Order: sequence, then C-alpha cells, then structure tokens
Amino acid sequence: MINFKTIIRIIGILLLLETVMLLVCSGISFYYQDKALMDFWVSAGITAGVGILLFALGKGGDRQLTRRDGYVLVSLAWIAFSFFGMLPFYISGYIPNVTNAFFETMSGFTSTGATILDNIEALPQGLLFWRSMTQWIGGLGIIMFTIAVLPIFGVSGLQVFAAESSGPTHDKVHPRIGITAKWIWSIYTGITCLLVVLLMLGGMNWFDSICHAFATTGTGGFSTKQASIAYYHSPYIEYVISIFMFISGINFTLILLFVNRKFKKFICDAELKWYFCSVLLFTGLITVVLRYTSPMGLEEAFRKSLFQVVSLHTSTGFATDDYMLWAPVTWGMLTIVMLIGACAGSTTGGMKCIRMVILGKVAKNEFKHILHPNAVLPVRINKQVLPPSIISTVLAFSFIYLAIVIVSVLLMMLMGVGAEESIGCVVSSIGNMGPGLGETGPAYSWNALPAASKWLLSLLMLLGRLELFTILLLFTPDFWKRN
Repeated sequence: MINFKTIIRIIGILLLLETVMLLVCSGISFYYQDKALMDFWVSAGITAGVGILLFALGKGGDRQLTRRDGYVLVSLAWIAFSFFGMLPFYISGYIPNVTNAFFETMSGFTSTGATILDNIEALPQGLLFWRSMTQWIGGLGIIMFTIAVLPIFGVSGLQVFAAESSGPTHDKVHPRIGITAKWIWSIYTGITCLLVVLLMLGGMNWFDSICHAFATTGTGGFSTKQASIAYYHSPYIEYVISIFMFISGINFTLILLFVNRKFKKFICDAELKWYFCSVLLFTGLITVVLRYTSPMGLEEAFRKSLFQVVSLHTSTGFATDDYMLWAPVTWGMLTIVMLIGACAGSTTGGMKCIRMVILGKVAKNEFKHILHPNAVLPVRINKQVLPPSIISTVLAFSFIYLAIVIVSVLLMMLMGVGAEESIGCVVSSIGNMGPGLGETGPAYSWNALPAASKWLLSLLMLLGRLELFTILLLFTPDFWKRN
C-alpha cells in the first residue's frame, strides 16, 4: 500500500520550505519597494497554512518510504510546488490567467525556461527574483534538496533519490545519500556564488547577476531581460555564461570526484567525453556555417555558435542571437543538440549523453553480432560491464521518449499549432530547453499558444524533468496493486 500519510506530511514540509523562499522574495520586494510585496505575503500565508495542515494530517505515518512511495511523492511534490509557486504571479495580476501562471511556474521549477511573458522587464524585481529562484531550486531538484532535510525527520531519502535522479544509473559517492546530497548542494551553491562575482565583474548589477547565476547553474534560462543575454552586448558575459552552462551540464557526482582530486576518473568518464566532443563538433560545424552564410567575423561566429550550442545542449535556453535567422541547416543541428541533452546527474534535460553512449555501443555490438553470431559482446562503460537490465531500460526509455514526441507533435498540430512550432515546442518542453522553433523561437514568447497546448506542454515539462517513468508509472494498474 502507498504510505499516503507520510507523503502528505513530507509535502507539508516542502510547502513550508517554499514559504521560506516566498518570504525571501518578499524581502527583495521590500528592498525595491515594488508592488508585489503584499502579494508575496498573501502567497506565503496560503502556502504556509496548507503546509501546516498537511503536516498535521500526516502525523502517525510510517517513516520508512518504499520505492512506490518515492514515485508518488516526487510527482505530487513537483505539482504542489508549481501550483503554490504560481500564486505570486496570479495574485499580483501580472499573469492573471491560471493556465499561464501555472505554465510559467512549471517552466521554472522544471528548469525549462519557456515563457508566456511578452514584456519581462515590466515585472517587479520580487517576481523576477522568484522566477529565477524557481529555476535554481528546480535545477538540482526539489527532492534532491529534501534528501538532505528528510533525515532530520527520521525519513529515508534513498527511495526519493531513486525516483527523482536523472539518468539510467544513480551514482552515490558516499554510503549515506543525505551526505552526498549535502556535498552536491554545497558545490552547486559554490558554483552559483562564483558566477555571481564574475558577472558583476562583467558589469552586471548585483540583482541581475544573482538572477542570471540562478538561471545558469539551474540551466533554466529565465532572464531579467526580454532580449535575454543579448541585452548586454558583452562578449565577456557570453563566454563566462557559456563556461558555467557547460559546467552545469556535467554530472555533479563527477564534479564531486574532481573536487576530491580523483582527476583520472573525471577525465576518463565516457559520458563526459561524449558531452565535450558533441559540444566541440556542433560548435565547429555551426561556426563554419555562420562564417560563410552571415556577415559575422570568425570570433563572433564562434562565440554565437558556442553559446547557442551549450545553451541548448544543457537545456538552459539563454540566447544571444535569434537562431531562426541563421541558415536552416543550423536549426536541424540545434534540434539534434536539444534531443541529446547533457550529462545524467546534472541539472539539465534531454535524453542525456550517457544514453547516447549506451545506444552507440549497443548498435556497434549488433554489427559485430551479424558477423559473429555466437560472440559474447558485453556493453562496457568506464571499463564496467553494464547489466542487461540497464540496457533494456535505456532502449525502452528511448522508444517511449520518441513516441511521446511524435504523439505530442500530432496533438499540437491538431490544436491548430504550425508544424515547425509544434516540433520545436514539444522537443523543447520534454527536453526542458526553453526556446523552440519558428514563432516560438528565442525572439518570441509562447503566449499565443492555445490554452490546451500549454497544459500539454506543462505535462511534457514534468515528464522530461522526472525522466518519464516516474510519472508514467502512476498510470499503470500494477503500480496501485497491494503487492
């Protein structure tokens, strides 16, 4: 049976944590004396009230979470965070539509970065800060954060980690998962603080630096400017953000190994090699195309292509140029980049590089099997043989991922959205990218989309952020059986 009492209690704790975040943003509103101050207080009051109620209702539940409990908790937690997180937008009247407010908040917490706002700079500073904070919290995962908090309440976070973690495998660098989570959060916070300092050195004020650092390390892409990073016209800022987006696309447990001076494991990691080579390849190809099809010089072509490739590879979604004005062949290459994504165990979306590595090795082995039918050809990653269960999971994930993309594109077109926009929106949403193609590209918002399509895309954002299975399992009859 599902342990609903404990799940409700933990969601209550999460809502109390969200209340603290809302109060932090009210402090920003108070500092700038903007119009959203009272709206944050009202939102925090509602969220705190529901959180306390759920915490009380969940008293007496079993403190040990099962794997099923983990999947239910993660799914409900993301929805609850997004529902209550939309309150400041909705109550303030800056996004007076429930559909749009929920879409914007889900886009934030899933670190997608797609927006329905046509004039971002019209928002008060408190709401801009809240948009960026949702991405920073959502980037590494609401539940990843609770892994470090749950042990205080005597609840195991291991099953939650299994349900929320991205990628086919879940690395632990310490036998106690709570300690691993605290280490990773420390690195995450450290990278964010370093980026804030570097952006301020590049001429950004402290407010914009913090907001953009949140969106960069969370690989979300919400900017405080309608023109995104292009607003600053600064090669320095573009290069700095490119580097930090790339770092945020690396598996954080791998970064932890680097911090612990295990350089050989870091350098020899198969997924990291694929990720680095992929960025290098697509940056080089697009640089050549831009150099010969646009008036850009070599350095500018390299800088623009590097930024956009890393931005979409890591599912961040920042923009320094409207790539829909580039040669059409670059759209295809950027769409491939969006599908691939960066590393598992990072803050990014997409299918993840490790799956590409596994699929490539499986395909290579199939060719060898044709020539040598009796040969035993194990799939090795980092000199370790992968069990058949992981390989079958990767194959199933890849099939389901592409099937969902195809079905969703058809549904979008059925709702009256153009083919180019449908493909861009669906790939961007399930990959948690941000910008799409055509009239949903980096120069446009998604406000003009039909309301039904926004709910579909919100679901795709959640599916992509939680690696499909976490959500889809809830719709299988076997999941709800007693045994």
